[in-house]
Amino acid sequence: MSARPGSVLVLSDSLAYYGPTGGLPATDSRIWPVIVGEQCRRRIHLFGRIGWTSRDVWWALTQDPNIWAAVPDADVVVLAFGGMDSLPSPLPTALREEIRYLRPNRLRQLVRDGYQWVQPRASRLGWPVALPPRITVEYLEKIRAALAQLRPDLPLLLCLPPTHRSPYYGNVHLGRIPTTSAMQRWADSHQIRCVDFYPTTRDAFDDPDVEMNPDGIHWGFECHRRIAELVVPAVSAAEAHPAG
Repeated sequence: MSARPGSVLVLSDSLAYYGPTGGLPATDSRIWPVIVGEQCRRRIHLFGRIGWTSRDVWWALTQDPNIWAAVPDADVVVLAFGGMDSLPSPLPTALREEIRYLRPNRLRQLVRDGYQWVQPRASRLGWPVALPPRITVEYLEKIRAALAQLRPDLPLLLCLPPTHRSPYYGNVHLGRIPTTSAMQRWADSHQIRCVDFYPTTRDAFDDPDVEMNPDGIHWGFECHRRIAELVVPAVSAAEAHPAG
């Protein structure tokens, strides 16, 4: 019997599976994780959700048995989150998350409308962000340590945050550089390879000939393809030369 092929485990936010018009199945051939899987000849296990920060990924890693099942045969784990951590969040994230639970419906709609009015205007300050850089790094380290406990030999690949052009966040992304710097220092301390999503996404948003999602956050399929071109050689390198 032939050996079961390995896989690439991708932990991400919605940028991994949203296209120019909305969310797509994790098997859609046009999103970058699937392109990476095809070019690396690996199965892809993609876990993500809209709005996920590094804290949410940690909670998923500790609570979702589907992720536990994907770890044993993974060849590489791609940590493709952190962009949400760095976005301006002048109103508490917990408030946004709790709006859905408000009753009656009229109250919920009033609170949501108020949140949607304040968020883009207050975001122009650029601060505070959803998670301070030091907290992002704390969760990255928890994730790394948990995976190392299960698979000490398992290579990790860290994707540094992309950017946006979103009116929902006041077209402001002042938190990207501090978050990116903190993530890069953490990766360097553990000899973890990095792929920087910023230049590719910046160029795609600035190019009128490249279709992107009208929300100014998510990407079009050409951008997904360009991101995959960055990730494929990094995955191959991580497999060949795991961090020591």
